[in-house]
Amino acid sequence: MYLCSVKMHYLVIIVLFLFVSCSQKKQQETVVTPWGEIADTIPVDDDFDLEDIQRNGELIALTLTGPDTYYDYHGRHLGAQYLLCQRFADKLGVSLRMEVCRDTSEMLRRLGDGEADLICYPMRKGGPGWIVGADKEDLQMELEQWYQPSMLAEVKKEEDFLLSAKSVKRRVFSPMLNRAGGVISHYDGYLQHYAKTIRWDWRLLAAQCYQESTFDPQARSWAGACGLMQIMPGTADHLGLARSDIFDPEKNIAAAVRYIAELEQAFSDIRVPSERTKFVLAAYNGGSFHIRDAMALARKNGRNAMLWRDVEPFVLGLSRPEYYNDGVVKNGYMRGSETVDYVRRILERWDGYRGVRAPRSSTPTLNGVPQKAKHERKKKYQITE
Repeated sequence: MYLCSVKMHYLVIIVLFLFVSCSQKKQQETVVTPWGEIADTIPVDDDFDLEDIQRNGELIALTLTGPDTYYDYHGRHLGAQYLLCQRFADKLGVSLRMEVCRDTSEMLRRLGDGEADLICYPMRKGGPGWIVGADKEDLQMELEQWYQPSMLAEVKKEEDFLLSAKSVKRRVFSPMLNRAGGVISHYDGYLQHYAKTIRWDWRLLAAQCYQESTFDPQARSWAGACGLMQIMPGTADHLGLARSDIFDPEKNIAAAVRYIAELEQAFSDIRVPSERTKFVLAAYNGGSFHIRDAMALARKNGRNAMLWRDVEPFVLGLSRPEYYNDGVVKNGYMRGSETVDYVRRILERWDGYRGVRAPRSSTPTLNGVPQKAKHERKKKYQITE
């Protein structure tokens, strides 16, 4: 009799649990988008709303990679949708974790499975166009009260500033201190000493140093890159460079050379040293993962992935959806024109330092279409005293 009573007790609990769970599911509203009809809210079983998010200290958002949504830039994250979502997370007093999906279907599925709190991507009309999980009524209300139509234009203006020369604080020095005497900079001794450890021509290292900082040891970018070779604080930690020493000319150069040595090893499959140097320079600027993506694209399209002239067009191509959304690309969108221009300028300056008259470089092509890198503006640097 007691056993039957216990069984009946548990049965009642199970029935009540199922009833409550079913009653908590929201009614879906459909919205017409370029992808067809989708749910305005996604029903999930777990009730994890605003208060829980704030208590947990993290807002989880889903998005797609792209120039207007989310991308990596010198170790920092940019994209208007990301910057807007970061503002919202700041308003909530939580950190933001952005998860990149392959397509809209994956975003909808993962939101429906309760893996995230919202989709940070313009998928519907109204507000920022984001979709919030159906169990998050308080979060939805908070978002609607917080968002103002002017915010999107504000974050785009902020991003434009960060990507402009005005965001970099450095004094501009001459690229050649004493041409007649063969003196490039005040730091030639350090450059000569440390270049030997990676078997580089010290004048190549000098050309890169000028490209990074115009020989200003106090140069600082908005992203946090510091010193002659523009080393990020996180990279400094990895390289064993104390943050208190990051503006020290010799220690900054020494750490940068250690990083170059790591990149040389990372691209050791490129057997020709002169070719490997170009890939190392590109990776120093744009990240080795993006360069590997461009190599994968080159290989897929029947080009030689070990030659910079064959990979260069695909570095440029990574700014276009048909390439950064390709299945072989693992790291999404990149500002390829900046990286291509970075490599070109360093090699041209190196030729100048050596007194070599370099042939005019040809314009890279992608599927027969010329791909031109955007040249830097004449007023490249902000001069500070």
